[in-house]
Amino acid sequence: MPSGTVYLVGAGPGNPGLLTLRAKELIEQADVLVYDYLVHPKLLHFVKDGCETIYVGKQAGFHSMKQEDIQKLLVEKSEAGKSVVRLKGGDPYIFGRGSEEARQLIDAGIDFEVVPGVTAASGAGAFSGTPLTERNTNSTLVVVTGHEDPEKESTMVDWANLPKKNSTICIYMGVGQLPRIAGELLKGGFAKTLPVACVEWATMGHQRVCRGNLETIVEDAKAFELKAPSIIIIGETAGMTENLSWFEKKPLQGRRLVVTRSQGQASELSQKLEALGAEVIGLPLINITRNVDVETAEDVFSEIASYDWLVFSSPNGVRYFFEAFFERFKDIRSLGFIRIATVGKATAKEVERFFVSVDLIPDEANADSLGDALVKTDSLDSSKVLIVSGNLGRDSLIAKLDEARAIVDKFEVYKTEANDLSENPDAKRFREQGADAIIFTSSSGVTSFMNQAKDLALGADAIRPKTASIGPITSAMMKQQHMPVDFEAKEASLESLVERIVENLGK
Repeated sequence: MPSGTVYLVGAGPGNPGLLTLRAKELIEQADVLVYDYLVHPKLLHFVKDGCETIYVGKQAGFHSMKQEDIQKLLVEKSEAGKSVVRLKGGDPYIFGRGSEEARQLIDAGIDFEVVPGVTAASGAGAFSGTPLTERNTNSTLVVVTGHEDPEKESTMVDWANLPKKNSTICIYMGVGQLPRIAGELLKGGFAKTLPVACVEWATMGHQRVCRGNLETIVEDAKAFELKAPSIIIIGETAGMTENLSWFEKKPLQGRRLVVTRSQGQASELSQKLEALGAEVIGLPLINITRNVDVETAEDVFSEIASYDWLVFSSPNGVRYFFEAFFERFKDIRSLGFIRIATVGKATAKEVERFFVSVDLIPDEANADSLGDALVKTDSLDSSKVLIVSGNLGRDSLIAKLDEARAIVDKFEVYKTEANDLSENPDAKRFREQGADAIIFTSSSGVTSFMNQAKDLALGADAIRPKTASIGPITSAMMKQQHMPVDFEAKEASLESLVERIVENLGK
């Protein structure tokens, strides 16, 4: 990215999966990221280390920064030799004030590029089952704002003369003006029975759709408690919503779930939940990083072929062990004739990624069951066992193996630390909105959550979440911390956990 360049980038309607490849590329390379209210917090995870992130969001009744000051900021940062991404909800040039920022950059002699995004109307239509055009009924598409510059003496929108037949009208920022807009359209001769679909938080997991017709929509929206941001779609195709809706049929659509795994681990669980329609808030309560002592690694790997059992207590241990292993060896056969045991199926799956078979998986995914299963093999007397774990590994496994007369070495390859979430944008969203459930997948996550309970206190209007646990060990820690366990996975795996979430919260 050339220094001193500003990129006016559309972030899409909210769903992070709708971000364009070009937008992601620019976010990853930016020196400065200036972002809006409707930009999903997940997009901030793409920034490189050292990138300056500046929030300039605008909500009804609250502007964190005036438009003129935003434009000055873009000029100042670019003149300082920074590559600046101005990340805007939807598309920069569709009610995004991108043209005003572009003109300011031209006046200052600054290079800029405009990257289009999926606009809110397109996202609302697709995710609510409302085609914006249809060959036989709607051949004209009108995109109009319901909120104009309050300093203008008169409205630029001639509501009465918008096309009445064979057309779809998409209204942005119109919730607060819905009674006036509906009245103007009815007075202008629009049919009372014309279908209307109001799509709140379009494309997001908590999207809601209020349906009615032009005569009833004001009262319908009032009863529905429709709120901004919403797109109002008026036209014959708005009546097709029930038949063409696909997103609302997903079992977890409308549910907001909190995933408490570490940043690197959260993606797989989040993807499974999002595929079922849920909105996921990621709270990385813990941070897991590689922590391999050089001298210990040298001692372990110099004797690796002499071990009888290699025992993994977590997928993280597998990843960091083999990372260190291949820094020392070039061939997997350097492991020698060693048997491998894992605490559960998820850990075994991680081992198999390295084209290595697992010899032992206990019926229950916890350290005690793993120890019992190893003892039952009758192979531990005088056998050398290497346990790969993190800094919080449980000593009960070592105690069981010692009792069976095994020679046990412990190899710590990662450390788990609590994250500070006081300034985390996802934590802010959780405090403001709450969630339908908060999902715990480790004892350390439970402990970290309780340690930061004050920083995660919910607002008065936030939804109070239920609690979900991945298995008995995590549940035990939740109970120890006086936290309710509303439901627990039948077996300690992500697949089982997702099944239980659908059973308890699905449609």
